[in-house]
Amino acid sequence: MARYTGPLCRLCRAEQKKLFLKGDRCKSDKCPINRKRAMPGKDPKARTGKRSDYGVQLREKQKLKRMYGMLEKQFRIFFDRALRMSGITGENLIGLLERRLDNVVYRMHFAVNRNQARQIVQHGHILVNGKHVNIPSYLVKAGDVIEVKENSKKLGVVKDAMKELSKSGTYPWLNVDADALKGTFVSIPHRADVTDNIDIKEQLVVELYSK
Repeated sequence: MARYTGPLCRLCRAEQKKLFLKGDRCKSDKCPINRKRAMPGKDPKARTGKRSDYGVQLREKQKLKRMYGMLEKQFRIFFDRALRMSGITGENLIGLLERRLDNVVYRMHFAVNRNQARQIVQHGHILVNGKHVNIPSYLVKAGDVIEVKENSKKLGVVKDAMKELSKSGTYPWLNVDADALKGTFVSIPHRADVTDNIDIKEQLVVELYSK
């Protein structure tokens, strides 16, 4: 599956919002948003006026898509799946995005950001219920056990990422054993539990795709 390989800070500047695409490094004073860098492009001031309804909806979709590191085609597949599910489409979409294996690996602090988590999964360092899974978009189910492969537990990137667990703790829908580098996806999170994208208005994404 294709992925974005350009500069990550450019995406945050485009949205004028921290998307935490680099993990903890986004908290640094060097972050372009902290330094109030302008939007990318030749004439950013020309694009800072009042947005149309379509423009507002588009920006919400772009923010959500970029937070989870997805391109348009795959994101649309997830939306169409959420649309077919019973319940509120926007909340279904958030639930599906949170079930992605690369996201779960990131949430369990086996990686410092979703890009690194995707690479760890693709390189075969992750087991799901004891079996190798190297597909970042694999949808984890409630009760699934995710762990770092035994001979990958000494990886420096994993050890460095786990330091964040003691600082920020884990999420209510996950159980993580830091010593064993293993965790359980207890349940699909409710929208109110996903607090790091609480300012995302997913209903605007639904309205955009419903046009």
